[in-house]
Amino acid sequence: MNAGLGKTAPSVQSDGLSKGERTRNRLLDLAYEAVIRKGFAATSIEELVEAAGITKSGFFYHFRDKNDLARQILERYGAENEVFLETLSRRARELSDDPLHSYLIFLKLLAEALSDLAVHHPGCLVAIITFQDQAFDREVWALNTDGVLAWRRRFRDWVEAIALAYPPRTPVDLDALADNALMYVYGGAMLSKALSAPEMLGRQVLFYRDGVRLMFAPG
Repeated sequence: MNAGLGKTAPSVQSDGLSKGERTRNRLLDLAYEAVIRKGFAATSIEELVEAAGITKSGFFYHFRDKNDLARQILERYGAENEVFLETLSRRARELSDDPLHSYLIFLKLLAEALSDLAVHHPGCLVAIITFQDQAFDREVWALNTDGVLAWRRRFRDWVEAIALAYPPRTPVDLDALADNALMYVYGGAMLSKALSAPEMLGRQVLFYRDGVRLMFAPG
């Protein structure tokens, strides 16, 4: 369906992206917003083509099929998440060399950032893929799982460093504590959506932060 396309040198725009790259990014933006709003199954290629102002063959120039679209959305989502978390982590560690204090700063920054995101992007791509698993192929499912595991490893490494510097007064399952952070983030996102209360997401992360502070507080 993409025969004859891309044979000439692509035009380059002032932002450094070619026309094709701009179109692909536009389609990814439109698809992400549609999937967050109403789910993957209810998002059609036809509506994306119409919204982007391109032909259907133009869509298939960028994506092999709808699952390829989902994979590329998730890959971009994952890359943006990694930059987001690394930026907050780096800022927290700049403000404190102490593992506990820097983690508490990180959680505060995370709560503030997620509260803002909950207002402008009230949805969770991870939850959509998890609970609509029949709509996606195995590669999309695996990418989703890998993204969640990346978050878990980041939290696990941090709480392990905290436990070494501040031995807890009672035994702590560090794997469960790392997973607990994910539960507050993903659970808070679901609650904020269900109750139309964007502030709840940040509040839940701060509640987890209070628990970590108490758990590792020096005796």
